[in-house]
Amino acid sequence: MLKLNNVHKTFNLGTINEKKALCGIDLVLNEGDFVTVIGGNGAGKSTMLNAIAGTWPVNEGSITINGVDVTAMPEHKRAPYIGRVFQDPMMGTAASMGIDENLALAFRRGDRRTLHWGVTKAERKRYYEELKKLGLGLEERMTVKVGLLSGGQRQALTLLMATLRKPRLLLLDEHTAALDPATAAKVLELSDQVVAEHNLTTMMITHTMTEAIRNGNRLLMMNAGKIILDISGPEKMALKKAELIEKFAEVAGEQEETDSMLLS
Repeated sequence: MLKLNNVHKTFNLGTINEKKALCGIDLVLNEGDFVTVIGGNGAGKSTMLNAIAGTWPVNEGSITINGVDVTAMPEHKRAPYIGRVFQDPMMGTAASMGIDENLALAFRRGDRRTLHWGVTKAERKRYYEELKKLGLGLEERMTVKVGLLSGGQRQALTLLMATLRKPRLLLLDEHTAALDPATAAKVLELSDQVVAEHNLTTMMITHTMTEAIRNGNRLLMMNAGKIILDISGPEKMALKKAELIEKFAEVAGEQEETDSMLLS
């Protein structure tokens, strides 16, 4: 479903501020894979996700989604293939529009725009049922402006919007980092539920080792723009936090104390 072949990204190329963010990334995600990505600040996690989404072009290599080479494709043309939830709950929704109107925008993603009613009765019925699955009572508040919702409610809504039309690839960009622990746990639970229900190929970036170990069927660890660990299957299921820190220290060749702080 996703293939990265020798992907490089360098910021401020040829200047004193040159920064190599991705250094020859090779990665294949099969359909239905739920991959968690972890690493310290500056490891290249968000750069890799933004390169996949088309937020900025890569300097070298290729990116393929569902057999389509999207390397030179601008961000808006990749939208039909990708669903995305950002770290900031304020992103991904239109604050001045109602919940139902936001869902209608998401439902029409990639479609040709025409003049007709914004939300049909049939659509409103579907949105009601989909919102009900979240268990947050939003189905009874469909005309409420999204700007009045809490951060957790907005993230849950954004998750629903990103998956309303099954994307080829779902990107979760530290989507619980700005939430309190209880709300973050609820959003993670909803994420697992949605991914399982639609068998979505998913990449989730996180700073929390516990989340990386607990969620998904595969775990990637990045350091200095490279993937240094790729753990899946029974090995991932049996993985413990202390073992993950030890593996990072062994592969990256850095002190465990530093790694513990970076990945805590």
